[in-house]
Amino acid sequence: MESRESVDLDLQKFWYIIKRRWLIATFLFTVSVGVAAVLSSFQKPVFQAEGKLLIKKINQTSALTGLGGEIGQLEGLDIKSSPLNTEIEVISSKPLLIKTIKNLNLKDDNGVPYQPQELAKLINLKAIPATDVLQVSYESKNFKEAGAVVNELMKLYLENNIQTNRAAAVAAGDFIAKQLPETEEIVTKAEQTLRRFQQQNNVISLEEESRTAVVVQKDLEAKITETKIAYSEVIARTQSLQKQVGMDSQDAIATDSLKSSTGVQQVLENLQKIEAELAVAQTRFYETHPTIQDLISQRNALKRLLNIRVAQLTKSNKSVAVGSLQIGQVKEKLSEELVRSEVESVALKNRLNSLIKALENHQKRVNVLPKLEQEEMKYERHLETARTTNENLLKKLQEVRVTENQNLGNARIIEPAFVNKKSTQSIKIMFLILGGACGILVATAMVVLLELNDRSVKTLKEIRKLFGYTLLSTIPSLKKKSYLTKGSELTLPEIPVRDNPNLPIADAYRMLQANLKFISSDKPLRVIVVTSSVPKEGKSTVSANLAAAIAQLGQRVLLVDADMQNPLQHNIWGVSNVKGLSDIIVGQVEFETVVSGGMLSLDILTAGLTTPNPLFLLDSRKMETLIEEFKNTYDFVIIDAPSLVRRADALALGKMADGVLLVTRPGILTSGDANTSREALERSGQNVLGLVVNGVIPENESDSYFYHAKYDSDKDKSHKEAIKSKSF
Repeated sequence: MESRESVDLDLQKFWYIIKRRWLIATFLFTVSVGVAAVLSSFQKPVFQAEGKLLIKKINQTSALTGLGGEIGQLEGLDIKSSPLNTEIEVISSKPLLIKTIKNLNLKDDNGVPYQPQELAKLINLKAIPATDVLQVSYESKNFKEAGAVVNELMKLYLENNIQTNRAAAVAAGDFIAKQLPETEEIVTKAEQTLRRFQQQNNVISLEEESRTAVVVQKDLEAKITETKIAYSEVIARTQSLQKQVGMDSQDAIATDSLKSSTGVQQVLENLQKIEAELAVAQTRFYETHPTIQDLISQRNALKRLLNIRVAQLTKSNKSVAVGSLQIGQVKEKLSEELVRSEVESVALKNRLNSLIKALENHQKRVNVLPKLEQEEMKYERHLETARTTNENLLKKLQEVRVTENQNLGNARIIEPAFVNKKSTQSIKIMFLILGGACGILVATAMVVLLELNDRSVKTLKEIRKLFGYTLLSTIPSLKKKSYLTKGSELTLPEIPVRDNPNLPIADAYRMLQANLKFISSDKPLRVIVVTSSVPKEGKSTVSANLAAAIAQLGQRVLLVDADMQNPLQHNIWGVSNVKGLSDIIVGQVEFETVVSGGMLSLDILTAGLTTPNPLFLLDSRKMETLIEEFKNTYDFVIIDAPSLVRRADALALGKMADGVLLVTRPGILTSGDANTSREALERSGQNVLGLVVNGVIPENESDSYFYHAKYDSDKDKSHKEAIKSKSF
């Protein structure tokens, strides 16, 4: 609601400004429109030539052959760009305009050749919506020149378009020819890199290898399992044979080798004979017998020889029992089987190790396959990209070579220049519109300037905000000084409270009298000073009507005119001002001889003769004594004092009275004067009773507390109508 009220107030304030300044605004607007109308009447006939260009998307020959389609294709750099707008900029470029000016020898009215920017202003280029058609128009006062400029400009644009497309094709061909050796070298390097990778990693077909990896792994695992079982069986058989033979496989092999050795068997046979002879001799002789000792020596020598030969065959210093060199056939077979079993176990163990190693290598290969595939794909992509680029360049080179020989552009003329006489009515209307717009701008600027320079306060709301005092009454403004009737003129009274108490404006003064009584109910007011910030705010009129309103209540009232330099009360009441207050203060006359009767219970004391220094008289002991005498004689004393801004008379009188009543008037008071008077009142410590706003225009106020003023204004109108009807 507050926001809406603020908007209403602003609009209403704007309307009040227009009402105040409508005369100057209307004058400026009328002058601006009149000047525009005069200028439009001097306009000469203008000829307008129009031609049309069809902007094709691609070269037609390229579209038919399928070659060089990209040369001359109209495409924007981003989404917002428009190919037709781009072509408009090309047509209006300086080189084409300069050629047009030169070929047609275009000159202005003074015979000076056109400048490109001047010609550009006369040429209108417009893209027809939803089509690929561009309209070229030119205005001139010369019929032939208008058509010639349009045709020449379109012709130059077509030539420029063909040259541009051909130049683009040549440049593209040269660029592609330079790039081809580089792309071929890139293809060769990519092939070499892929081949080197395959050789280094033994890659034939990674896809096939990945597909068979699981089968190979299962086969290896099955073989390992079978080999482990066979190896376990051979180990068990070997251990059983070792128990039966009583030797391990090494001993069995060594025994078999010694058994097959002739040298060992001969020594063994001699050793056995010596041992047999020794056994027989021991039965016949003592141990110390030479024969026994000799046989023992022979036996020991044969044993040493036997050990030497065994060591030579077995390549071991381990002594071999003589019994183990002579075994039976069964043991010999078992020993051979033990040797075969041992050999088989070694073979199975080697095979098992080989299979396990093969499985480990296979797993390592399987683990590295994804990485190898990724690298191979990378090299293949590089190779494919290089090949594709090379093939595309070859294809584009062929297309560009064909395009270089084409002699067509992206546009063609579908409508040569057509010249017609342009109506000046639209120009006149345009002048009037511009004149009206300029008039509005000038009038608005003038109104704003006047408002900025006018520092007067316009509304009651602004006055209350500036002073901050209690609002005691608002006196509505009377827009006209008289009521016109059919045969006479009835002048409005300056004291409506006395002369016509039925007027609604009189109610405002009676409201002021009532409010003064209410604000001092505990201590009745006896003497008040009525003043204003500046002259012409109506303080004298308010003083006179307030005095009349109080007198009508039966109280004895004295109205004192203390404005000795600009007295008005004698004019308002129609009394003499030959002698007055100034004469009483200086002691020339007595009060009873100069006081005048204004109405029943109301006496008037005029200002008397003007004096150059009124403050000397008013701010005196004599004046204080007079006020005390007035209080003893009258129930109420009203002193009409000068304005606050120009003189300090009212401030001096205010200290002698019970309070000061401040009268203000919208349109007369400025914010600077209001601040000055308020500061003066506060600085001197005056008892400000309240604020009376005089001359309020109800239509200029929008707040709710102005309703009574508007109502009074309506009653004023009704009263005027009643007076008119009576006069008829």
